[in-house]
Parts: sequence; C-alpha cells; structure tokens
Amino acid sequence: MAEAVRSLERAFELLEHLADAGGEMALSELTEVSGLPMPTIYRLMRTLVSHGYVRQEPSKRYALGPRLIRLGEGASRLLGTWARPVLSRLVDDVGETANMAVLEGDEAVYVAQVPSKHSMRMFTEVGRRVQPHCTGVGKALLSQLPDQRVREILTRTGMDAHTPNTFTDPETLITELARIREQGYAVDEEEQEIGVRCIAVPLRGAPALTALSVSGPSARMTRETVIDVVPIMRDAAERFTKELGPP
Repeated sequence: MAEAVRSLERAFELLEHLADAGGEMALSELTEVSGLPMPTIYRLMRTLVSHGYVRQEPSKRYALGPRLIRLGEGASRLLGTWARPVLSRLVDDVGETANMAVLEGDEAVYVAQVPSKHSMRMFTEVGRRVQPHCTGVGKALLSQLPDQRVREILTRTGMDAHTPNTFTDPETLITELARIREQGYAVDEEEQEIGVRCIAVPLRGAPALTALSVSGPSARMTRETVIDVVPIMRDAAERFTKELGPP
C-alpha cells in the first residue's frame, strides 16, 4: 500500500515537472530534475501515457496529455468558487470591484468577480477572455513567465491598441514586466479602457498562473490610492495562496 501511494506521489511530481517546463520534457531531463532512476520514470510515464494524462511525441519527448484538460477546466471553475470570499473581503476593504483571472493558453480568463457596491462600477463577465498585454491582471500574469515565453505569446496574439495608453511594442512591455516583478504589482493605466484604472497582483505559488485585481473609475482609483491598496491586495493574495496549498 505504501509503495502504491509513493508511486502516486511520484507520478504527480512528474506531471508538475512537465508543467513547470512548459508541458514537454525528455526522459533524461525528467531524470535530472526529479532525481528518480530512469527505469522508475519510464514505468510511471508509460502508465500515464496509457491513461491519456501524458502523451509521447514522435521525438520521444513526453508532453502533458489531453485528458488533463477536463481536470483543469473543472479545477478552474472551482477556483472561482473558492476565490469569492477573498474577493468579497477585497471589495469590503478597497471599495472597488475585485477579480481573479488565470492564464489559459495565450489569454487571460476571468474566473471570478465580486462587484463594487458603488452605482458606478466596473463589470467584467466571468469567462471573458482578453489579451494579456493591455490589462493589469494580464500583465500580472505575464510577469510570472520568462521573457521568451512572453515574446512568443505576444507574437501569436498581437498587441492591439485599445487606448492611446496601451503597450504596443513587445520590448517596452518586457521592460514594464521587469518593473512589475520588482515591485510585486501591476497597474493598468487606462490601457484597456479610458477612465478605468486597475491594480493587480500575482498569486505566486498558486498551482496555475493566477492573479487578483481591483478596478474602478480613475477618479476614485487615483495614483495615490495605489499606495494604500497594494498592501491589502498582497495580503489577500498571500492568504489565498496558502488556502490553495496542501494542508
């Protein structure tokens, strides 16, 4: 029984190594990062391949399999449910609409929202997909990726200009992402919509690339407000990340 549990733990560890590497690795690379004997990895990967959780490419490299998609979609929906208490507290503390988004493929997807109690408030439909370069939450998500991955995403999505403030040059955005990593938060300075400012923080350590944001009219969400709001958001992100972790 103990050996079966250990094998299960190792299989999950290998899946996480694949995810951390962008979804694809060679057997030798898995051996190096996991520290497991190659025969053990080969046996576990064959089992995962046979059940569709991993696929073996013609190059013999292993990649995350299509059966994980259904599990991921279900977990994403639950993530929004789990996030609502955290977002509700943010709305109470900040007074503006609070959102949670994840990076799916090349897009930021809103998985949860709790609206502000103000009559004039921001609204984003849960499930909405947006280009990540032009939103606070999108930039917070991109800041968690290596620059080369960001460039690849921008090449595929393009960088549409939604307002005169939108970043439209990849290298300028890369510089902005470096600043976001250093300061720990992103600000959408009316880059998606004129008159709207958004503050976002990454959920570092979460199982998937995730970010929290609060957004509101620029008249209320002033630049001075950012200084007060960021610590509140960092605390919320840290608490929620701990809730998502193992007991």
